[in-house]
Amino acid sequence: MRASLSARSRGEGWERPEGGLAKYRSRARAAMRFVLQRGFFGAVVSSNLTTSKVVHRRVRTVRGPFVLVANHSSHIDAPMLARCLPWAQARFLSTGVAADYFFAVWYRRLFVRVIFNAFPIDRGGSRKHAGTSRKLLRAGVPILVFPEGTRQLDGKMAEFKPGAAALAIGVGVPVVPAAIIGAHEAMPKGRSWPKKGRPPVAVVFGEPMISHEDESAVEFSTRIRAQVKSLYDEHYDEVLGRAVRDEEESA
Repeated sequence: MRASLSARSRGEGWERPEGGLAKYRSRARAAMRFVLQRGFFGAVVSSNLTTSKVVHRRVRTVRGPFVLVANHSSHIDAPMLARCLPWAQARFLSTGVAADYFFAVWYRRLFVRVIFNAFPIDRGGSRKHAGTSRKLLRAGVPILVFPEGTRQLDGKMAEFKPGAAALAIGVGVPVVPAAIIGAHEAMPKGRSWPKKGRPPVAVVFGEPMISHEDESAVEFSTRIRAQVKSLYDEHYDEVLGRAVRDEEESA
């Protein structure tokens, strides 16, 4: 019989968040995010997109921190993931955002912190916020990572960088793989609003993954990408229809 990911051993050993990390596990902030993500944002999404989700039953058994990994092709990816993930797992989910853009101006910083429980990621060689993602995981905060590194212009999945896998291995937490289908078609890079007609977008959360003994970060990352790609391919036709796939393949 397989051990549950909610076993007590997985909830022990995490550090109590202190100082600047404490706000990432604030219950008051989580309650505010629930209202904004599931209420206000949910209404905006429902009026502009036709959404659906599939959640593997074992995702709901995950307790404590984990790394949520997904493909990335649109600005609606992070909001859709946060909105569709079961609330027990999404309550403290933290999303990494570019420090030099979102954290440089107070109103952007406020927005991403309130909506996405965001933490800053350095770009351009800076090391100012190095180690933040690891500290968050150690403090019991799950994080969202897009291993492709940036949104894909053509919507096709690029190779995954091994950073997310290395984090999961180093801290000893599971990875929840997720495939976002239709986001590129609904709002590709360069658009600031979804296309007309309430295009379909789905999020599929797969079975949580744990690294094998002696498995390298590169090997684990390759396995994670294969699972995300499998989830994407398995549900593509039911979300977008065969006609879209044929059109893309003939382009």
